[in-house]
Amino acid sequence: METEHRYMVQASSTLPRSGVLRSEGIEPAIVFSAPPEFNGRAGHWTPEHFLVAAVASCFVSTFSGIAEISRFPFDSLHLETEGVLARDETGLRFQKMILRPLVMIAHEEDRERTLRILQKAEKSCLIARSLTCPLEMHPEIAVEPACAECEGGEEALSILSC
Repeated sequence: METEHRYMVQASSTLPRSGVLRSEGIEPAIVFSAPPEFNGRAGHWTPEHFLVAAVASCFVSTFSGIAEISRFPFDSLHLETEGVLARDETGLRFQKMILRPLVMIAHEEDRERTLRILQKAEKSCLIARSLTCPLEMHPEIAVEPACAECEGGEEALSILSC
C-alpha cells in the first residue's frame, strides 16, 4: 500500500470573500463564501463548514467501515457535529469539535459493542486526528427492534415473520 496519497482541489475567486471549488472528476463544483460574520455571503458553504463537514463525514465513514469489518449490523447512524470557533492568544481558531452520534440498534445486548465501535471510530478518524483542537464525543445509542412483534423474543419469532 502506498504511504502517501494526494488530494487536489482548485479554488477560484468569484467575488470578494467568495469563490468556487473544483476537483477533477468530482461533481458538482461547490460555491463558497466567508461566513456572514466575516463579511461573507449568507446561504453558502464556508471554509468553517467545510472543516466541520470533513470531521463529520470522516467519522461517519470510519464508523461504518469499522462496523462492516466487524460484521456489526446497526440500523442507522445520525451525526450532529459542531465546531467551536473562538479567539485565544493566537487569534481565531477552532477550540474543539463536538460529535453527537445517535446510533440505532435492534438489540439491547449490542449496546456495549456499539459504544466500543464509536470510541474506536473517534480514535481512528483521520481528519479529527489531523486537527490540533480536541474532539469531544457525546454518543447516544437507541434500541429499536425491527418490528414491535419481535420484542416478544423467540416465541414471537416462531409465530410471526418479521
